[in-house]
Amino acid sequence: MDITMSPFDVLVDYERRSLAHVAGLPEQLDAPGLWRGVGYRVGSRRLASEFGEVREILSVPQITPVPGTQPWMLGVANVRGGLLPIVDLKQFLEGERTVLNESMRVLLVRQPGGDVAVLVDELFGQRSFVEEQQLSEDDTAPLAQGRYAHFVDRAYHLGGHVWGVFSLDRLARTPEFRQAAN
Repeated sequence: MDITMSPFDVLVDYERRSLAHVAGLPEQLDAPGLWRGVGYRVGSRRLASEFGEVREILSVPQITPVPGTQPWMLGVANVRGGLLPIVDLKQFLEGERTVLNESMRVLLVRQPGGDVAVLVDELFGQRSFVEEQQLSEDDTAPLAQGRYAHFVDRAYHLGGHVWGVFSLDRLARTPEFRQAAN
């Protein structure tokens, strides 16, 4: 860089050099049988949902209870100026209230009429599975018991754990989930 350049010329030079080195998109793996998603834990179950089903991941915001709602409806939170319903996913699925702690996260899920946030016990980040790790229907059955059966279609074995593929999209379209009023 020439020290006699004007500040404007320096900025133009920076822009030109940075654009010349723009990194491409992260490598897209199109391996047959590869499935990738967001991994998390609800109670004792490890689950994963497709990236397209999770709009955003947030720390648990301050929640204001809403009277007259189902027990699994924790309340609403002000997220960037908009009210967002917060659902205790474990209580909806298992009937057991989650004890809030700092490691928990909420997954923002798009649903007809506006987004909803579901509380998860722990976030594991991206998980990738291949066909060879997929479990048979019989091996998937223990993970897909009770209400989970409506949302878990298959499971994989990875890192000594069984991971169920959980459909947040199907959850958001379930009439009972959409009816939070008592």
